[in-house]
Amino acid sequence: MPEYRIRVAPNTVAYADGESRKLVVEFAIPGAPSDTIDVKILEDSVHLTAPARNIVFVSSLALGWPVKPDKAEATYELGLLRIEVPFKDPMEDAVKVPIKTAVAETKIKRLKT
Repeated sequence: MPEYRIRVAPNTVAYADGESRKLVVEFAIPGAPSDTIDVKILEDSVHLTAPARNIVFVSSLALGWPVKPDKAEATYELGLLRIEVPFKDPMEDAVKVPIKTAVAETKIKRLKT
């Protein structure tokens, strides 16, 4: 029979670093063993599950600006999980659209004065 644990939302803070290049997310998850913490990051969200004693910390955080999940770094110390992930440049995946010219371009007529 699975052990019952109360689900609790951790205290969370998210902010841009001083240069506005990275998103910093901090979760207070005291008592969670580091090897049981599960963090998943998408371009637009962060998801956390962290069992600790008789509770499970769970959180999903929607992000207002896309990030680069593959560049995320996380540290865990004294019950505080800190994640840093760079913001994604909004033009990073932009595709240059080729412009075709019309077959018959209009010519400018000069008026004689």
